[in-house]
Amino acid sequence: MRLRTVAALLATTATALTLTACGQESDAAKNAVAVGGTFQFHSPGGQTEIFYDESERAPLPDIAGDSLMEEGEQISLSDFEGEVVILNAWGQWCAPCRSEADDLQRVQEEIAPLGGTVLGINVKDYSREIAQDFVTDNGLTYPSIYDPPFRSAAHLGGVPSSVIPTTIILDREHRPAAVFLKEVTDQELLDVALPLITGSGEDAA
Repeated sequence: MRLRTVAALLATTATALTLTACGQESDAAKNAVAVGGTFQFHSPGGQTEIFYDESERAPLPDIAGDSLMEEGEQISLSDFEGEVVILNAWGQWCAPCRSEADDLQRVQEEIAPLGGTVLGINVKDYSREIAQDFVTDNGLTYPSIYDPPFRSAAHLGGVPSSVIPTTIILDREHRPAAVFLKEVTDQELLDVALPLITGSGEDAA
């Protein structure tokens, strides 16, 4: 009986430590911020793909935070002024995120020379090294902001922070043209991003 009691206490202690570790935030994690912005997200009928005509768009704030890969450096949305930006909230722990990473890399390779970029927001990865290893092992060349608690979600106009992955395609004025609350393919992203980059057909739908 005593052995069982000790084992139970150890298990309880281990669980408590695990929960505490998951709740900890590094200084880097606390630094992701956003200021201003007027975009307000709505998902009619719980849709997972939402498109915005040019007349319906409103700007996002200037999201900023520590670089996932370049520790000590900051990345901000304003670094990509005038570019089409594909924001992707992801975590290496998330199976759909892992699955779509190759698609995002293919999109990056196609749009980077044209005036566009993928910008990741790494969320809920409290082990920075594991997230960095995922990026390296998968040959991902696009930058990511390190934001484990996903603080930047509070400044994305109501986009749900509980849905990972989430992908938002911004036009050259950094106004959302499309929101995907699901795993995406390269073709889905290119169908929206390329017309925004080339100016051929501004409507995303």
